[in-house]
Amino acid sequence: MDHVDHILIVDDDREIRELIGGYLKKNGLRASVVADGRQMRRFLEANPVDLIVLDIMLPGDDGLQLCRELRAGKHRATPVLMLTARDDQTDRIVGLEMGADDYLTKPFSARELLARINAVLRRTRMLPPNLATPPSGALLAFGPWRLDTVARHLLDAAGTLVALSGAEYRLLKVFLDHPQHVLSRDQLLNLTQGRDAELFDRSIDLLVSRLRQRLLDDAREPAFIKTVRSEGYVFAMAVRAEAGGA
Repeated sequence: MDHVDHILIVDDDREIRELIGGYLKKNGLRASVVADGRQMRRFLEANPVDLIVLDIMLPGDDGLQLCRELRAGKHRATPVLMLTARDDQTDRIVGLEMGADDYLTKPFSARELLARINAVLRRTRMLPPNLATPPSGALLAFGPWRLDTVARHLLDAAGTLVALSGAEYRLLKVFLDHPQHVLSRDQLLNLTQGRDAELFDRSIDLLVSRLRQRLLDDAREPAFIKTVRSEGYVFAMAVRAEAGGA
């Protein structure tokens, strides 16, 4: 039997839940609806889903808190599409930093939401398996550094924790999964932020700069992340996997 994608809609507006759920079902998807984070957690304990449509403005824990919780737990590989009633670029950036794969501003058409859902699912299934589902307990070591892919933080040679933002972690994880391979800005944008958005077309350069600072990598003569003119970036250091992790 062919797989039918299962979408979980988390929104406290009953009318929106019913509208989205009905439209997705008419277009060949399974759709389940819940009203808040408590119901979402209970539902996910008992049911596998392929994507979560998550409203930011929720009673109790808001969508940003719930997205951060999802990314830190066993559902970290499940794609999340966030809904926001505010056309605020800060909300969108924070949502992406928390690990959302895409966002949509209310009001929106059901047709546009369906197109975004399908696009996110396609992108997610194009990801390398070791990026989509990080190996449990793995430490990725390079030079004097180690990346803990469970706790999602960076350790220096002395074992001191170096905090990373969600976007910095995802970018470093992509580089470590593809060492010695040139990755274009478009590829990095898609793998780290999960969308093709004009608003963020230069964000990869800024993110690389921030990550180099975390790694104490000299931007003029970097040892880790090298710029390949007119092509993108390459992670030049050898990477090895080690047992362990938080």
